[in-house]
Amino acid sequence: MASIWAQNSYCKRRQVGALLVKNKMIISDGYNGTPSGFENVCEDENNKTKPYVLHAEANAITKVAKSGNSSEGATLYVTTSPCLECSKLIIQSGIKRVVYSVSYRVDDGINLLKRADIEVVHIDITNR
Repeated sequence: MASIWAQNSYCKRRQVGALLVKNKMIISDGYNGTPSGFENVCEDENNKTKPYVLHAEANAITKVAKSGNSSEGATLYVTTSPCLECSKLIIQSGIKRVVYSVSYRVDDGINLLKRADIEVVHIDITNR
């Protein structure tokens, strides 16, 4: 489902989707893109990602916070492994498990999650 949600992203370089699940219910979702009210263009004229583009994980976490729900003890399903900055948000939001399918080129975020005793699961969906 996170892969399907990623298709909502207007980003051209990489489309990432995230779902937050708690008690077998989706409590939030997100995909990478610009903040609310901004143009739906993620890359500049040089095909570099604009600095204000939000990652899918950040969108899902802020969306659940805005709703008044709690992500304490939740599982985050995300198509690409979290970066370092998103991993900080994941730790602070009380998420206890992260499941991802594609490894990002830098593994700092995954290492930080493991250091925080967050369960990290890699599921390679390309071979299914």
